[in-house]
Amino acid sequence: MTNGVTRLAPSPTGSLHLGNVRTFLINWALARQRGWRILVRIEDLDAPRVRSGAASQLLAMLSWLGIDHDDHPVCQSSDLEPYRRAMLTLAGRGLAYHCALTRSEIQQAASAPHQGQQELRFPPNLRPAASTQPLEFARHDVNYRFVVPDESIRIEDQVAGLRSFSPFDEVGDFVVWTKLGVPSYQLAVVVDDARQGVTDVVRGDDLLPSAARRTLLYRALNLPAPRWWHVPLVLGSDGRRLAKRQADTRVEIYRRAGVPPQRIIGLLAFWCGAAKKRCEMSADEFRERFQLDTLSRSPVTFTQDDHAWLVQLK
Repeated sequence: MTNGVTRLAPSPTGSLHLGNVRTFLINWALARQRGWRILVRIEDLDAPRVRSGAASQLLAMLSWLGIDHDDHPVCQSSDLEPYRRAMLTLAGRGLAYHCALTRSEIQQAASAPHQGQQELRFPPNLRPAASTQPLEFARHDVNYRFVVPDESIRIEDQVAGLRSFSPFDEVGDFVVWTKLGVPSYQLAVVVDDARQGVTDVVRGDDLLPSAARRTLLYRALNLPAPRWWHVPLVLGSDGRRLAKRQADTRVEIYRRAGVPPQRIIGLLAFWCGAAKKRCEMSADEFRERFQLDTLSRSPVTFTQDDHAWLVQLK
């Protein structure tokens, strides 16, 4: 496949961990094998969590690992106008409304908690009666929510297969614009992927449900949706996905300890089925060996043996 476009979209809120890098490496290898262009987008709209200098450190880390890209990196915060235009469209079509309710007020109004749900669901009874009427996008002291239809959304994923989700039941009317004056993650990435011509999105499978929300936004804005590639996560020994807050999984920690990039790539290759055992490997070698068919459809666990192999320098 050629003429595709994908993107690496790190958030400058901390250092990359091994799970992040594994997803980026898979994305990069798929793109180079299939002739896609690779864009880099710094997703820096969550200003309170953005760390000074983190963006340049992320780019340097990708380069150190041998993960290259095409064109110059762009930052979401450099131009908010495309997001404002999208909001004007949603509000004008009666697909968004402003909401001043606090999280605690929404939680109190919820009739029953949803077992295992990590995100607070917005109860449908809190939706204003006139929510489907055209609205002027003028207030900036409140959040704006998207009117989520009560229907099942099918996602045809290139890795996970055909899946169905119900954003109405899972999260309800989700926020698309915040009272901080910036778009939510969901709206921002839909607008960015569309205007940058992204055809293929590769990311962790914990984000599979959000693909359904984004599908609704693509439809509402009359924008083409990309192909989805959701890959299994890397978990810690506690069974939870790796996070930037876990210092012992950050690639920067290993780099400072003198671990060469080929050792990091080699461990990731072992996790991806591109090597039968842990062995040093360059990014280019990984690109040649990686096959989607050999990628496990189950999560990978980062073990003490993996850590020991990384730091056992010779």
